[in-house]
Amino acid sequence: MWHDILLIVIGLIIGLIIGFVLTRTMMKKYMKKNPPINEKMIETMMSSMGRKPSQKQVRQVMNQMNKYM
Repeated sequence: MWHDILLIVIGLIIGLIIGFVLTRTMMKKYMKKNPPINEKMIETMMSSMGRKPSQKQVRQVMNQMNKYM
């Protein structure tokens, strides 16, 4: 009886770990393929704040964002 309960608990823990790792991997792959923000969006955002950004500034912001993804 205790043996069966222990096997169920161990199975649940292993399933949670495998599910977490697979979901994390899939999300990273999806975010790399479909980034939530692109250079055009950054340029528009900076322009709406009242200044025209240079291409270098836009690339710097993109590099910073990609660094943390």
